[in-house]
Amino acid sequence: MKRLRRFTTYLMEGLFTLSGSMTSLAILLIVVFLFKEGLGLFQSPAVETGYVLCVNAANTVEKLDSKQIRQIFDSEITDWQELGGSEGEIMLFRFDEIFSLYSEEELGDDYGLLPLKLGEVVEQHKEILAFLPERYLPADKVSLKVLLTGKVLPADFFGGTEWMPTSTPAPQFGTLPLIFGTLWVSVLAILIALPLGLGVAIYLSELAGEHMRKLLKPAIELLAGIPSVVYGFFGLVVFVPLIQRGLNLPAGETALAGSLILAIMALPTIITITEDALRNTPEALREASLALGATHWQTIYRVIVPYAASGISAAVVLGIGRAVGETMAVMMVTGNAAVMPRSLFESVRTIPATIAAELGEAPAGGTHYQSLFMLGCILFVITMAISISAEVISRRQRRRGI
Repeated sequence: MKRLRRFTTYLMEGLFTLSGSMTSLAILLIVVFLFKEGLGLFQSPAVETGYVLCVNAANTVEKLDSKQIRQIFDSEITDWQELGGSEGEIMLFRFDEIFSLYSEEELGDDYGLLPLKLGEVVEQHKEILAFLPERYLPADKVSLKVLLTGKVLPADFFGGTEWMPTSTPAPQFGTLPLIFGTLWVSVLAILIALPLGLGVAIYLSELAGEHMRKLLKPAIELLAGIPSVVYGFFGLVVFVPLIQRGLNLPAGETALAGSLILAIMALPTIITITEDALRNTPEALREASLALGATHWQTIYRVIVPYAASGISAAVVLGIGRAVGETMAVMMVTGNAAVMPRSLFESVRTIPATIAAELGEAPAGGTHYQSLFMLGCILFVITMAISISAEVISRRQRRRGI
């Protein structure tokens, strides 16, 4: 019998160890895959893969960055002199325009003369900027020059203010609007949810009767199980019209609407964990405080809440994690405008909503695909920073004897 118990103990310990090891390995592999795909973005060309920008061989401009390319094709830059070249209006030429200049007979069978004709077009126009497939460049490149466009730079990705991953010829991967949109919505949601959640938790733990607690606690926990799309639909039909009419806005899909929905979604988590932490305060501490002459309220905010600070910090971290990582509800009520937010009454776009909306349309392994994985890396780092900050605060509180 003793041997059987010992064997069973060793077996259970081995299973638990294996389970923990497999879980840790799976998490590690997920993180490695995430960063491997994301960091591949910075090895990708700034111009659409498979294409190049060409100019006349006499043009003195040697290179363009992605921002300059976007400004040229949006007609914000129209003269070569603005790029350090000779004075002259920039003539844009796209590949498909060659078919309006030459007939199929002139391009030859199976377009065999197409590279030659492209070379002629570039040679005839000194101010031309041609966006061409690399495989159709003429073998003799004496008449044209391929501009250096470099690769996607971390500075452009983390410091850019334009998110246009499908624009041609140079996609724009500025993530600042997405980062600020995520932080604006999440921070306001926690500022709303934290005091409300703490108040409800104190009521359930210290003030409510047993019958009321048994009624409210399951109802609050049930809210955590409602699908996020239901919250999003509720926000779309209730909060969005109220915000639009009440504040006289052109549209109600704003950062404020997203924050209100996220606050409601984070409340069950904050309330449940905080209430459990408050109830775990030893009864001896309550009785000692009351015996020293403290009132019930003084006992709550001077003894019980400080003692439960670690649990409250955990509730805040989980609430922020819910707010930062939420996708569907936010995507439905914030307007999904990838622009720099200037107020809470404008449409914004968050990182999770961007990943959910665009990942299905991004070609696997392409630049757009890699940029979405890099957004996932940013989200991972933000969540980890929040968790580490909460742990540091909790340790400082314990060291102070709170």
